[in-house]
Amino acid sequence: MSYPVPAQQVESLYEIKKSKFIAFAAFADSREAAMAHLANVKQQYPDARHHCWAYLLGNPHSPSSAAMADDGEPSGTAGKPILNVLQHKGVGDVIIIVTRYFGGIKLGAGGLVRAYSASAQQAMEQLPTREEVRLYDVCIEIDFKHEQFIRHLCEQYSGKILSCDYAQHVTVNVQLPNQAIDEFKEKTAAMAIAFALPDREA
Repeated sequence: MSYPVPAQQVESLYEIKKSKFIAFAAFADSREAAMAHLANVKQQYPDARHHCWAYLLGNPHSPSSAAMADDGEPSGTAGKPILNVLQHKGVGDVIIIVTRYFGGIKLGAGGLVRAYSASAQQAMEQLPTREEVRLYDVCIEIDFKHEQFIRHLCEQYSGKILSCDYAQHVTVNVQLPNQAIDEFKEKTAAMAIAFALPDREA
């Protein structure tokens, strides 16, 4: 199943009552990738008081993971509104980090929720997306003479060859989009010695 993911990074500025909210949105398909973005933003704005964030990993309609942090702001006023924006945008593998510079005027809890929400919303509106097609691991065992054909077929179906192990036969580990697996299996049925399929989502 494919779903939209960030095609590039964006940064936007939202100002209210002299407080500046700098929102950064980017592609992150793991917690490690999300935390690497957070470290970069902290490096970029080392004097900022707060770096609040939220991320959503995997398919936005059934995320594999979601997390958030208020980073010193009153509980529930920053991370939660950012995550709330992400949950309504239908974009997966995404992190938003909102860096705040305090302008001297207190916004209050309601004001903070609105400001973090508006800042995240603004970044998401500017964020270009692309379709992410989930690839599944397929393992196929073949004779040596069929290796080139398998490589060609894999390319034809927008797949990736992960590895080729040479023993008595060639074991090729490939990744294929869900919709290509059945056809790929049909085209290789005559030459496959063994064919291992993944568990696939309905």
